[in-house]
Amino acid sequence: MRCCTPISRPITAVPLFSPLIALLPAAAPAICPPEGTTQQSLHALRDDASSLDETGQRARLALALTACMDASDPVLRDDLGFGLLSGWMRAGALDTHTLRTLRDAGFARLEREDGEGFGKPFAALLLAEVSRTDRIAAWMTQAEREAMVERACSYLRDIDDYRGFDAAHGWRHGVAHGSDWLMQLALNPALDKAQADLMLASVADQVVPASGHAYVEGEYERLARPVLHIAGRRLHARDEWRAWFSGISERLGDASIAWRDSGWIARRHNLHGFLASLNAQLSANPHPAYADLQTEAVEAMKALP
Repeated sequence: MRCCTPISRPITAVPLFSPLIALLPAAAPAICPPEGTTQQSLHALRDDASSLDETGQRARLALALTACMDASDPVLRDDLGFGLLSGWMRAGALDTHTLRTLRDAGFARLEREDGEGFGKPFAALLLAEVSRTDRIAAWMTQAEREAMVERACSYLRDIDDYRGFDAAHGWRHGVAHGSDWLMQLALNPALDKAQADLMLASVADQVVPASGHAYVEGEYERLARPVLHIAGRRLHARDEWRAWFSGISERLGDASIAWRDSGWIARRHNLHGFLASLNAQLSANPHPAYADLQTEAVEAMKALP
């Protein structure tokens, strides 16, 4: 059963963008589609945003659309809710006040119970887009960026729901979305080495998750991306990369059970996949800034049991 369904009324009775949106409060109502819209009207708005005037309607609808992050319907959640929000942020169509409010709404969703498992991963993806806006045109204070890094690292580190694609409901994919959030932060030149180290530590935690879950949906490819961009900042020496890979390899556990324990095999599978993906991305993007990382990534691959 879907948690969110279009408002039951004929399409012809609903304008492209209802005047009710102008009356939406600053706090987004917990319904999706938001009151005053339908799935059809949101589709039309995504295809032609010119019908939306500049009297604050876009900002109010943006906040209301955060309710769609919890929707079990992938059209409402991915295509319309997230799709509209991402499009507006990438077009620079939301003001700083709205971006801060979206950020806080995303933080709040990370703290809620998430029974169906969609709210937190899509809050992380929303926060990745918010982080990107600050990278493109800085608007956060340094304290706000530090808080953003801490929240992102905490989210990725603490993921224990590894559900990915569901034929009925689409993607959850918390590890991938958390990695996307870190990637946007890793690209931001305003962040320092201490913050980069926090990000690397949280990536390491999920490269070889303690649960023994074996990745099969491209998670290690996404985990590799923030590492690549952190290396591009040239904040770390070769011995630091060596120590980082060594720490991850230690998570394989007792060598005496190698290839004789399903948990060990799953952990080795994840580490091999991560190293292979990281090396592939490094080879596809040759740059002197990546030299130390690539050298140690190759050595880590050679050292695998």
